[in-house]
Amino acid sequence: MKAGASGENKGERARDIGVAKALGMTPRQTVGMVLTSVAVVGLIGGGIGLPLGLALHAVTGPAMGHRAGLDFPSAALDVYPAPELVLLGLGGLVIAVLGCLAPAAWAARTRTVTALHTE
Repeated sequence: MKAGASGENKGERARDIGVAKALGMTPRQTVGMVLTSVAVVGLIGGGIGLPLGLALHAVTGPAMGHRAGLDFPSAALDVYPAPELVLLGLGGLVIAVLGCLAPAAWAARTRTVTALHTE
């Protein structure tokens, strides 16, 4: 039976960590590598999702109001000023990094041989 895509990805990441540890990566460097990879993915996701969400809101809000026979003022549609959007994006990044602390600690503690044999 073939493993799912997420299982394959997990095994590949564990092998990559095992290879890096075999080449001399310290536990601190391992944690840094995992945290950095999650932060980069979080920044890319936020960088794509935030503008798309704002664009979708700008299109669907007025369309729904028009469909209901209402004309929303711009103050009702512009609900988040830029500083709040930045804080929301940073909050998402913090949540992503906090969520990967346990896997990063596992990666740092795992013996090299165990990480290389993980499938």
